[in-house]
Amino acid sequence: MPTHAERKIVPYRPEQLFDLVADVGKYPQFLPWCVGARVRSASEHDLVADLTIGFGPFRESFSSRVALDRPRQVRVRYENGPFRYLNNQWSFAPHPRGCAVDFFVDFEFRSRLLQAAIGVVFNEAVRRMVNAFVKRASDIYGPAAQPAAPAAPAPAAAKT
Repeated sequence: MPTHAERKIVPYRPEQLFDLVADVGKYPQFLPWCVGARVRSASEHDLVADLTIGFGPFRESFSSRVALDRPRQVRVRYENGPFRYLNNQWSFAPHPRGCAVDFFVDFEFRSRLLQAAIGVVFNEAVRRMVNAFVKRASDIYGPAAQPAAPAAPAPAAAKT
């Protein structure tokens, strides 16, 4: 039962990171091992998607319902496929250097063979996936897009 939790501070706004994670249909363009994505339905607050993951000789598809709480959180609820269960959550919070991103994933495959295969590389695979989102942010928003700073107060007028 691999579990991974990670926090990263990235130089982007929470809305920007939220939008990247919520854009499930584009995952095959940048996410390692994601070889297919189909959004079956979408609204402002949720979507239902099918993903196909391929690694080595394995290729598995699964469906999930994704709850969207823009710009704070993306929660994935597994519906069907090769897992016994899958829990995944992204949280985004403003940070002085951009955005604090908290990522959590916990799952178990039904197949012992798949479970054994992913267990060997799980932590490295998850790190690469999280880093793929950070690289995607750089590709889309620029290498160091900083959040807008609050306006400085105007200097007081001099008395004469």
